Amino acid sequence: MKSILKIVLIFFVALQANAQSSKYKCMLQMTNYMGEGAYIVVSLINPSGAYEKTLYVMGDDKKWYKSLKEWNKFHAQKSEDISAKTGASVTGGDRSVTTIEIEDSKINKGYKLRFESAVEDQKYYVSDLEIPLTTEGLADKTDGKGYIKYVRLNKI
Repeated sequence: MKSILKIVLIFFVALQANAQSSKYKCMLQMTNYMGEGAYIVVSLINPSGAYEKTLYVMGDDKKWYKSLKEWNKFHAQKSEDISAKTGASVTGGDRSVTTIEIEDSKINKGYKLRFESAVEDQKYYVSDLEIPLTTEGLADKTDGKGYIKYVRLNKI
């Protein structure tokens, strides 16, 4: 009987943990720039402006991570395993669709998503695009300032 109770308890804890975060389809449209594929990192930024978590990295060759200068400082200190959060880099004019998971407790609490971008031998954008983690921010299309034309998130 104790083992059945343990299994039921574990099931409910796992169910509750899943209910504490939501998945979002992230559609990213690039500008028509000339050059190599852009490396883009999507980070959770806390209310004081510091990196808290890496949500996704577009570009899987680790030797180019240093080109994402500010995120790389955080990543080097945190030393988190991001292998399950990486995909291909994105070239000019292309579109990328990925899924990111956001903790529900971060919504409407001053957090934001930062899209940091870099292209080989071109300008680096520490904040190509930022989306406030608010109900409104997550529903809006957000325009980028560099290689990213816009990002739109849809809860799935």
